[in-house]
Amino acid sequence: MKTIALTIALLFTFIQSPLLFAQTRKPASLGREEYIEVEKNVKLHVVDLGEGQPVVLIHGWPLNNEMYEYQYQYLVEKGFRVIGISLRGFGKSDRPYGKYDFDTFSDDIKVVLEKLKIENATLGGFSMGSAVTLHFITKYNGAHIKKLAVFGATGPSWKQRENYPYGITEQGAADLIKQTKTNREQLVAGFGKAFEGQEGGLSPESIKWLESINLNASPYATTRAIAALGELDLRPDLSKIKIPVAIFHGVKDKLCDFSLAEQLHKGIKGSYLVRFEKSGHGLFLEEMDKFNFELEKFARN
Repeated sequence: MKTIALTIALLFTFIQSPLLFAQTRKPASLGREEYIEVEKNVKLHVVDLGEGQPVVLIHGWPLNNEMYEYQYQYLVEKGFRVIGISLRGFGKSDRPYGKYDFDTFSDDIKVVLEKLKIENATLGGFSMGSAVTLHFITKYNGAHIKKLAVFGATGPSWKQRENYPYGITEQGAADLIKQTKTNREQLVAGFGKAFEGQEGGLSPESIKWLESINLNASPYATTRAIAALGELDLRPDLSKIKIPVAIFHGVKDKLCDFSLAEQLHKGIKGSYLVRFEKSGHGLFLEEMDKFNFELEKFARN
């Protein structure tokens, strides 16, 4: 009888042990969501790392939140919580049929910040993302945001206009939009190479990496977003910006001329301009150490 009782006890212990492990296992995740629903059937992919003061980063066109790979861990190690948002149509975010304009992008960011309960953040935007962040600040009167940083900015206007001889021409913009619909692969290949300010500024591996991120975008979103950028003129709204603004720009930028940064600096009272003398559009890679340090300093002070 003792032998039978001991066998039953051991069997019961064996059966219960997986349940005991499941009940006592401590979660490795901190419970943060990787996908945030911004409207029915539309979720955005977010990178959400670290603790402390929040820094929210918006990518350029047609990149996604992967572009900030070398900023995320740096900022986390410096004591920040860093959040990278892939806009709808880009990266791992949903890519529904519908609008890909700057009101939509701004509305999406507002929902993400609300759901993550982000306040007093430093908001950063690269290239087209600079226009997104500027529009967000003016549309929502700086809600959730304490400071704004723009990198390789598309200026207050990416396209030339009357009494504004800066940026791409009307024909140049039309040709670019057409190429997104007829030869996107060639466009992205040339775009990646044009990121460097001078020959050898970026390694072949870095250029290939940028191209792979660019090609991951929805073709439809790629076309609609750049078309919307061509229609955006932020000059009348710059006076509404009352928070501290930092403008990072490569002096040798071939895609967004340095004059665009100067026009933005001129239009935003109290802004300051950080020149990246050795960089083109890829300043976040070409002068990574300086970029990361300047962003950290701006977000912390």
